[in-house]
Amino acid sequence: MTGHPRLVPAAARRRAVAALAVLLLGATACSASPSGATPAATAGCGPVTATLDSTDVTALRPAPAPALPATVTSADGTSVTVTDASRILPVNLYGSIAETVFGLGLGGNVIGRDTSTTFPAAAHLPVVTPAGHDLSAEAVLALNPTVVLADDSIGPPEVLRQLRAAGIPVVLIEAEQTLAAVPGHVRAVAAALGVPAAGELLVSRVESEIAAARRSAPGGRAPRIAFLYLRGTAGVYLIGGDGAGSDAMIEAIGGVDAGSAVGLARFRPLTSEGLINAAPDVILVMSAGLASVGGVDGLLKLPGVAQTPAGAARRIVDMDDGTLLTFGTRSGRTVQALAAAVYSCGSPS
Repeated sequence: MTGHPRLVPAAARRRAVAALAVLLLGATACSASPSGATPAATAGCGPVTATLDSTDVTALRPAPAPALPATVTSADGTSVTVTDASRILPVNLYGSIAETVFGLGLGGNVIGRDTSTTFPAAAHLPVVTPAGHDLSAEAVLALNPTVVLADDSIGPPEVLRQLRAAGIPVVLIEAEQTLAAVPGHVRAVAAALGVPAAGELLVSRVESEIAAARRSAPGGRAPRIAFLYLRGTAGVYLIGGDGAGSDAMIEAIGGVDAGSAVGLARFRPLTSEGLINAAPDVILVMSAGLASVGGVDGLLKLPGVAQTPAGAARRIVDMDDGTLLTFGTRSGRTVQALAAAVYSCGSPS
């Protein structure tokens, strides 16, 4: 599960997202495939689930052979030398670092995962974040990793310091979660693992997929799309704006981020007046968040939702938490699937 309201500290975000991650995914009225075909069930439009043709990561083949030792500068400014990539532990709030390691073809060397790493190839691995998104030093040390890859979205920091004190190379990757940052993340991970050439191959593929996905949006008026972060069990209802991450995905499919359009930045508390002023044609949510408020019917009961064009038309698009805001190597496919769902009834008039 990946969701990251950035108006709260990283530790609080980890706890909030972890609680949402355990909720069951809600059922929606129809689904849209990445091919862009419109399901028969959408004849009257309404709710749509954006789905990838495959939720797994496509790995480079043949798998590269790490050239080690490799000395890199961690995102915290520390010089780190990696001498062994046979037991890799990639962890962060979003699952994007693990996605990158698997994309590089080194998934067979990964020994554990975080709560957000849910794609099939990694699902069997032991979880080292038993308390949501806080690392357990004991769980990590028990796996005897030869290198830990992380970013500052996960912690607590003292655990990462403890791992370094135990002699484990810990390489921190920049934590910016945007489409533009994906190539840099891939290069940083590849450099730390001694496979820079494979990193360039993966960057080329990812950039090509993102560019193709951007071109998949049809012409016509750009839809206004509001991203809502929902955690109904805790009464957390937020709307995304400029710099939230959700705005990048909305803009990538040719949409207008409704929160940004009314001057919102990052994530802000959802208000009836604010949402009505944003006037979204489509409301975008993560699947577990939608389930947490009782599905589409429950969402329409939140203040202001039913009074928007999206609410009146029941134009709610949900997408799996493990893909929508991950910003990893599946980003191009995610953008394409999101575009297919949003435009399953055509562009707004």
